[in-house]
Amino acid sequence: MIKMDPSIYRLRDEDEIISPALIYYKDLLLENVDRTIALAGDTERLWPHLKSHKSADFLKVLMEKGIRKFKCATIAEAEMAADVGAEKLILAYPLIGPNIRRFGELVLRFPGTEFFAIADDAGQMQLLHEEAVAKGILVNLLIDINTGLDRTGIRPEKAMELFHLSDSLSGIRICGMHVYDGHRHESAPEDRNARTREDMKEVLKLKTEAEAAGYDCSLMVMGGTPSFPCHQPEEGAFLSPGTCLIQDYGYASGFEDLEFPIAAMLLTRVVSHPAPGVFTLDLGCKAVATDPPIPRAVVAGYEDCETLMQNEEHLVLRMPKGREEERPAIGTCLYAAPWHICPTTALYPEILVAQKGVITDIWNVTARNRKITI
Repeated sequence: MIKMDPSIYRLRDEDEIISPALIYYKDLLLENVDRTIALAGDTERLWPHLKSHKSADFLKVLMEKGIRKFKCATIAEAEMAADVGAEKLILAYPLIGPNIRRFGELVLRFPGTEFFAIADDAGQMQLLHEEAVAKGILVNLLIDINTGLDRTGIRPEKAMELFHLSDSLSGIRICGMHVYDGHRHESAPEDRNARTREDMKEVLKLKTEAEAAGYDCSLMVMGGTPSFPCHQPEEGAFLSPGTCLIQDYGYASGFEDLEFPIAAMLLTRVVSHPAPGVFTLDLGCKAVATDPPIPRAVVAGYEDCETLMQNEEHLVLRMPKGREEERPAIGTCLYAAPWHICPTTALYPEILVAQKGVITDIWNVTARNRKITI
């Protein structure tokens, strides 16, 4: 458990803010962006993921820092990024159903952005080929490699089949590989690095084999927030962190070596004292992501409180034994760090942006929905 300083997050105008509210702290965001660039070595190696924030406004901040290439998970996120001028964009999610057609529409509508799809299946590649031929476009493709997460991707030893398949599919151009190792959650950096390097042995072997057969593997996009520093020494590797640009309590407490400050908080209020030492916040399932197990949010200054329950509109906490009388009064504004920021941000239509203790801007969560126009 890490301790957070509530004074860093407290807003002078908190009494004017309806709770629960999502707050991004811009100075801390900028600190995280600078640290990400420093760990990567330069902006050219970065392909950060947009799913953590889904905001065109934050995307513009990243572009002002010199980051021009991005990853995303939805067509809406891709459209948002292309609309603000992203140079290159990987849609790092299997394209199925109407999304095959929608991807083709993206390529046609935004000729200034170079799009890349991923694939781990022959049937999917066939559909992308048919879409490319029908629209007269070229589909840039990365083979999605599974190094052990077992969520998407093809195992390295089977991937040459897809490289060879591309020879017979016009309109498809393989450009490299996408390697997301979201299972690398070792808390000790030396263990994380060792396991990452072990996972990569088969990927690098595949790269050598594919290049020897004449296939382009110049674009190797690797890692997430915990593992991208492990991939940094790999020559030619591009790095795709996401969460660390904002940072949440889950990653901050699990990977203290990365030293990214938590730059997003949920402003919440105490609404009830239902039992001795117990207090209830207006921070239910509709206000903070529920994909992690309890605790789903940790209150600054009250990190050692126990979560008793969470419902749609309520989060019930209990003070530690011996500190029951220290529970916050009804009506008190508190600041809670979400355990997982990415799906939490998607619960809000807008982000309140704070600097020097006051709200200075409002950013729309532009790609909150799965469709913008395409």
